[in-house]
Amino acid sequence: MKISNTFTQQFDIQFPIIMAPMFLVSNLEMIKAGMKSGIAAAFPSLNYREEGELESLLNELNAEQNNSRGRYGVNLIVQKSNPMYFKHLDICVEKKVPFYITSLGSPEEVIKKAHSYGAKVLCDVTNIVHAQKCFDLGCDGFIAVGQGAGGHAGNNPLLLLVPALKKAFPDRIVIGAGGVATGDAITSILALGGEGVSVGTRFIATPEAGVNDGYKNAIVDSSMEDIVMSTKISGTPCTVINTDYAKKIGYTQNWFERLLSKNKKTKKYFKMLVQFRGMKKLEESVTSGSYKTLWVAGKSSEMIKEIVPCVDIIERLKQETFESLAKLGDLVGD
Repeated sequence: MKISNTFTQQFDIQFPIIMAPMFLVSNLEMIKAGMKSGIAAAFPSLNYREEGELESLLNELNAEQNNSRGRYGVNLIVQKSNPMYFKHLDICVEKKVPFYITSLGSPEEVIKKAHSYGAKVLCDVTNIVHAQKCFDLGCDGFIAVGQGAGGHAGNNPLLLLVPALKKAFPDRIVIGAGGVATGDAITSILALGGEGVSVGTRFIATPEAGVNDGYKNAIVDSSMEDIVMSTKISGTPCTVINTDYAKKIGYTQNWFERLLSKNKKTKKYFKMLVQFRGMKKLEESVTSGSYKTLWVAGKSSEMIKEIVPCVDIIERLKQETFESLAKLGDLVGD
């Protein structure tokens, strides 16, 4: 069975799920599993920073694309503080990546270049103001990043954010992100008028994920109360598991760091420094045997109780969604 709507039709997929791009977690094996299962699967370009790595990966994914029921996409951090942004964008355009997800900045250049060959662009947004800017630039849709999302979460509940975006931009795709780990959650986003969901944290607890077992087990063992917000990683609020190490380094920047982040002359370079240090901390945390446990996760960890292969998770989500839709149908009487 399939779900057919604007999202699945325009992206040429069978089911309205995006396997969310996750720094240091997403990898080739995960993306292939998503494509095989008929969904859209994305990864951050910053997972491939060594010379030639990104080109090689895209070549392999393009070859896989020819025999797949799903699609792959690339997440680009479009802030000026990302030193690899323009280089990675040019590589992706050359390889004709099917779709893009933009985060933390203006997507103007991505939209222009992606549309030059027919690719789609979805923009991470947490509010209507930012969405309006992306709409004015011609984006194809939005990732509505709400409360409970992993990584750079938003402040608004999806119960309000998704329908607000659909009301303001009725001809754009809206994908709900934040707390989605079950078919019931997918059904709720569809009922709100959204065209699909972005699922991240659920795919960390998989054999394919490129992180250590400690991280995966922490996802399984964590509740929603164990997820806290920190500005120490990138300068932008980011959700992490409340481990002893996270407590030790603290959750907020000090007054001097905040000053450097806001000063016009220093903010670009200071943000680059903060992000570089944060990336290094995260890299150390996902390697085997590391005592540093700085692990990004969303509140959907509450619903994750076992480590399961990606394909099995996707099939389970499909089945749960159809069961959920059927239950709602049963509620309707004469």
